[in-house]
Amino acid sequence: MLNTIITGTEITASAFFICTAVSIVLGLAAAALSMYKTRYSQSFVLTLAMLPAMVQVIIMLVNGNIGAGVAVMGAFGLIRFRSAPGNAREIGMVFLATAIGLATGMGYVVLAAVFFAIMALYTLALTTSGFGAGRADERELKITIPENLDYDGLFDDLFSHYTRDAELVRVKTANMGTLYELSYKIVLKDAHRTKAFLDELRERNGNLNIVCGKPVTKEAL
Repeated sequence: MLNTIITGTEITASAFFICTAVSIVLGLAAAALSMYKTRYSQSFVLTLAMLPAMVQVIIMLVNGNIGAGVAVMGAFGLIRFRSAPGNAREIGMVFLATAIGLATGMGYVVLAAVFFAIMALYTLALTTSGFGAGRADERELKITIPENLDYDGLFDDLFSHYTRDAELVRVKTANMGTLYELSYKIVLKDAHRTKAFLDELRERNGNLNIVCGKPVTKEAL
C-alpha cells in the first residue's frame, strides 16, 4: 500500500497526474492547517499550497541525476538567503509541505497522504490543547519613569494589591538616559481592575508612558 507508483526511470503521464493531484490536494490541506488558530498572510498560504507540487516536479526532474541534484541543492540555497525568515510554525509548515512534495515526487502518494494525516492530527491536538502557550492571564507591563526615581521597590505595594505575581525582567534607558523603561511580567488578580491599577501606576511615574498587554513571543510559531 505504501509502495511507490513510479517504476523504472521513466515517469508515465498517469503517474505524473496522480502525483500532482495528490500534491495539490495535500498542499491545500497544509495551507488550511497553517491557518488554524494563528495569524497568517495570504502570500504565505498561497506559497504553502503550491510548494508540494513544485517540489514534486523538481524531484521528478532530478530522478537519480546527481548533477541535477547538486544544481537543485544550490538553487534551494539561493532561495533560502533571498527569503525573509518566518516564525517557527511557518517554518514547520514549509518543512511539512516540502516532505509531501518529496514523497509524491518519488511516487509515494499514499505514504504522503498518511504522513500528512498523522501530522495534521498531531498539530491540531497540540494547538487545541494550548501546548506551550503559557499562562492565559499573564501580562507584559512596561513602565517609563524619570531617571531621578529609584525603581527598586517603587511599585511593590501596588503589585501586591493588584497582582498575584510580578517580576522585573528588564531595565532599559531611554531618551538619552533621562528615562528608564521597566519591563515586568505580571499576573493580575482581577483583569476587570486593570484601569484602576494603571491609574495608580501613573500617579507614581509622573504620568509617563505605561504599556500593558499580553506578552509578545519572539519566534525564530
